[in-house]
Amino acid sequence: MRLSSLFLGVSLVAIAVPAAAQTTETAPTAATQAAPKPTMTLRDALVLAYNSNPDLAGERANLRATDEGVPIARSSGLPGVTSSAGVNESLYNTDQGLSPSRRGSVGADLSVPIYAGGSVRNSVRAAETRVEAGRSLLRAAEADIFTQVVTVYVDVIRDEAIVRLNQQNVRVLEVNLQATRDRFEVGDLTRTDVAQSEARYALAQAQLRGAEARLIGSRENFIRVVGTPPGVLAPPPALPGLPTTVEGATDIALANNPNLEAAVKSGEATRYDVSVAEAGRLPRVSVGFGGDYYNYLGSTTARSNAAGFGSDGFSTSAGVNFTMPLFQGGRPAAQVRQAKARREAALEGVTFTERGVIAQTRSSFALYQSSLRVIESSRVAVDANRLSLEGVRAENSVGTRTILDILNAEQEFLNSQVTYVTAERDAYVAGFTLLAAMGKAEAEDLGLDGGPLYDPTTNYNQVRRGWSDWSDGPAESTKGTRTNQTPVQNPEVTPGTDPLLTRPVDSTRTNP
Repeated sequence: MRLSSLFLGVSLVAIAVPAAAQTTETAPTAATQAAPKPTMTLRDALVLAYNSNPDLAGERANLRATDEGVPIARSSGLPGVTSSAGVNESLYNTDQGLSPSRRGSVGADLSVPIYAGGSVRNSVRAAETRVEAGRSLLRAAEADIFTQVVTVYVDVIRDEAIVRLNQQNVRVLEVNLQATRDRFEVGDLTRTDVAQSEARYALAQAQLRGAEARLIGSRENFIRVVGTPPGVLAPPPALPGLPTTVEGATDIALANNPNLEAAVKSGEATRYDVSVAEAGRLPRVSVGFGGDYYNYLGSTTARSNAAGFGSDGFSTSAGVNFTMPLFQGGRPAAQVRQAKARREAALEGVTFTERGVIAQTRSSFALYQSSLRVIESSRVAVDANRLSLEGVRAENSVGTRTILDILNAEQEFLNSQVTYVTAERDAYVAGFTLLAAMGKAEAEDLGLDGGPLYDPTTNYNQVRRGWSDWSDGPAESTKGTRTNQTPVQNPEVTPGTDPLLTRPVDSTRTNP
């Protein structure tokens, strides 16, 4: 399925509310003024990471290295040709004068393995199975990178929203502090009221500095994963295909999770490793052919010529080599036991990975559902705290509420808004993590058509039957983009305004 049809744009307050939460009316937040036009979408970020993330490029290179295990294993069953050349000078010979004193030779030998106890066949099968496991690990790496992209993307949006809220809170408390000081000067308020306003203003500034630092960190993490500064991010779209039950999610994950598939394939490969180790006790048969040209380099004498030595000649040979191991000091048995132990470890690894997949799927589902409930609760809290703030201000106008009551209501309103945007972020990340655990968050699932998708079978098909000793492939090159030239990030955001928060806390009160 293509990303353009999956990722449908949605209009949200700070970041996208997951699909299950969009049936409820969205609560207003502080950022209500028109935002600048987005310069990057989530899909853009995913495409950039897919094409330039060094971690993902490294995993592709690792898979290409795994592909080479197949021709390496096949080479043990293919004919081998060697050549040799040499010159010998006789320094002392009791038959000196009879045989030539120098000899130069050039030769070639061909060896054809006939039987190796099944070690070649099983080595090839083990290598092919590990290639399949490597492809599953590459799928897992893609899903992990995409999960990182989604996480840093919504982290930036969340932290920008929180910075806006804190900036607005600081501006409001600054106005409040000045109003409180003015009323203190005319004797309408006490020094305690001023101290309370000063303390709350200082606390708001500290909270803003912390929020700005977290925003800078999120933007730098975005650069680390995606390779470019975030710019103005569009709200992320609704997540497709989320399951409705944890049982359904777990069943899909057990059938499709790439890490589990890789563990299963790795376990299958160790079965062939045991057969390879067992072949160490079986006989080996090979056929050999050889040919040599020799020349005595002018060292023949009359006596050697009379003895039948010519100035040069050819020799050829052919034979069958049969090797039957009888005693190897216990090495074959140790290798078999070692292979069996490693197979047992691999099988236990399958169970361990399965446990992890089940736990990750269930916990992601629970976190997603919990975040949806937090969204609903915090939306209610935002509305309730908004009304509470209006009520406290109205009561302050008739003298039944203090400045501290208004400051507390202001802080609770801010806290509920922060909780709201944080829950939206948590729900989106949990939902995408759930898709990744189910094996539904890879390039083909997301339809990243920002250029051709990486096909892991292309390199394998090119090298699996390779036989040339000189086909070294292309020169090494890096695909990941460096970020040393990207600008240092700052906490600047487009400010938002909310009429309720921009009013001084005592604006409804009439001075006597």
